[in-house]
Amino acid sequence: MGTPPAGDRGRRLAVPSPGALADRLGVSPVTVVLGALAVAAAAVGGWWALRAPTGPDPAEILPMAGSVEIRVPAPSPMPDSGRIVVDVVGAVARPGLHELPATSRVADAVEAAGGLTAEADRLRLNLAEPLSDGARLWVPEVGQPAGPEVVAVTAGAGDGGRAGAGGGRPGAPLNVNTADAAALEELPGIGPALAAAIVEHRRQSGPFTTVEELVEVSGIGPAKLERIRPLATVGTP
Repeated sequence: MGTPPAGDRGRRLAVPSPGALADRLGVSPVTVVLGALAVAAAAVGGWWALRAPTGPDPAEILPMAGSVEIRVPAPSPMPDSGRIVVDVVGAVARPGLHELPATSRVADAVEAAGGLTAEADRLRLNLAEPLSDGARLWVPEVGQPAGPEVVAVTAGAGDGGRAGAGGGRPGAPLNVNTADAAALEELPGIGPALAAAIVEHRRQSGPFTTVEELVEVSGIGPAKLERIRPLATVGTP
C-alpha cells in the first residue's frame, strides 16, 4: 500500500473503532459504547442548563411588592343597640321615666322602677311584652279598675291649674279641683297615674267638696291622704 501524499497526512484524523478502543482499554465494546453515550448525554444536559432562556424575564411579568395595592376591607360598624324611654306608673317603687335598652320588656321596666309594691296586681301584667320608645306602662293595684285615661297637657294648661290653686302665690295649697294632671303630680305620692285618676274622678263625679274626698280615688289611701292634706285645698272650678 502506497504512502499518502504529504498534504493529506495533515488533514486526516484517525478515529479508532469501538472494538479497537476496547482492546486498548481492556474492556468490552458494549462498555465503550455506553460510556460514549453517557458522555454525550452529559454534554447535551449541560448545554440545555446553560442555554439562555427563550421566554420573558420573570421580573418583567411579576409585579414588584411595592407596586401591588392591597385593599384592606373597612371594619363593619358595630350595631347600635339603641335606647328607649318608658314611663312607668302605678304600683311600683320608683314611678317615673326610665331609660332602657331598645330590646327591653315589661319585666325590665318594672325592675328599673324598683320592682312591684305589695299592692301591685302581678296577674294583670304581661312581663314578657316588648316595649317601645315613649310607651307608658301602668301597673295596677289589686282590685283597681281599668287604668286611668292619659290626659294631654296643652300649652298653658299647667299655668292655669297653678293659678287657680294658689292664685299665683308660691307655696300656696294646690286646688285639686282646678289643677291639671301635671300640677297634681307635685303632691307627695301622686304620680302620673294617680294624677290622671283624680282628673277623671272630677270629670265623672264633679268637683271635690273636701280634701278628704280624695280617698275616693282608687290608689289614694289614708296614709297618702295625710301627706297630701297640708298641701291641698278645694275650691270652685
